[in-house]
Amino acid sequence: MTTPSVEPLELPARLTAPPRLTQRHPWLLPVAVATHRARRRTRWVRDAWSGRVVWATQRTGSDLPVRVKQHGSLLLRELDPDRMHLQHNKVTNLRLAAGRVDGLVVAPGQTFSFNKVVGNCTRRKGYLDGMRLSDGSADAGVGGGICQLANLVHWMVLHSPLTVVERSEHSFDLFPDQGRMLPWGVGCSIVYNYVDLVVRNDTDRPFQLRAWVGDRYLHGQLRTDEPPGLRYTVEARDEQFLRRDGRVFRRNQVWRRVIDRRTGEQVGEELVKRNCALVVYEPGPGVEVLELD
Repeated sequence: MTTPSVEPLELPARLTAPPRLTQRHPWLLPVAVATHRARRRTRWVRDAWSGRVVWATQRTGSDLPVRVKQHGSLLLRELDPDRMHLQHNKVTNLRLAAGRVDGLVVAPGQTFSFNKVVGNCTRRKGYLDGMRLSDGSADAGVGGGICQLANLVHWMVLHSPLTVVERSEHSFDLFPDQGRMLPWGVGCSIVYNYVDLVVRNDTDRPFQLRAWVGDRYLHGQLRTDEPPGLRYTVEARDEQFLRRDGRVFRRNQVWRRVIDRRTGEQVGEELVKRNCALVVYEPGPGVEVLELD
C-alpha cells in the first residue's frame, strides 16, 4: 500500500520572517502602532477626499425586508477558570461594538470598514479587558474579543454578493475545534485601526447589517430590499494537520459555491482562501497528523 503524497508545506510569511524590530525591541511598539494608525487615517481622508471611497455611515433601526443570512456564535467558551472573567468582559465589549454596527446600511457603491464603524475600543468608552490574540498567545487587553463580531460579519458577507476588499487572518490556531460551528480559517484579525475588515458593495441593492448580544449568543443578520437571485454556501476542503521539525501546522482551503435560487443548480464556485497556521495546542485523539520530512 502506497503512502498518499502530501503537497509541500508553504508557511505564512509571518511564520518564516525574522523577528520584527518591535519584537526585538518591545519599547518601540507604541511608536510603530502610532505610525500605522497615522498612515491609515491619512488613507481614509485621502480616499474620501478623492471620491475613490464612499464610507458607509447611515444607520436605521428599521429592517430591510429580505434576510440574506443570519448566524449566532456562542459567547462563552470553556477556558481556564482563572481567565473566565476575560470571557465575561468580552460580552460587554461585544455589546458595545455590536451597537455601533447594528442597523448600518451599505448602499450601492459604498464601503464598510469595521474599524471606522466600531472605532477605537478604549476604557473611556466602557470597554474592558478581554482576550486578545497576538503572536500565538492569548493575552488580556482592552477591547479584547471584538474579533468575534468581525468574524460574524465576514461569515455573513461570504454568503452575499458583497466584495471583501481587506481581511487579515490569524497565523496561529490557538484552540481545538470543540464546539466549532464555522469552518476553520474564515475568521478575522482586527487591530485598530490598521488591521481591518473592509467590504464594498458593488451591487445595485443596499445591504444592512444587524448585530446584537443575546443571553448565550452573539447574533447577526445581513438584510437587503429584494430577494437575491443567487445563494452561497461556504465550506472547507483538504483539511490537514502536518508536523514538521517538531511543530504542527494546520491548513485547508475555503471554497464558496454559487447556486441559482430558482433552479437550485450550482452556477459557479471560487477559492476564497488558502489557510496555513501554526497549531499551538497538541491535536487530540482522532486527529490525524501527517509527518513531513
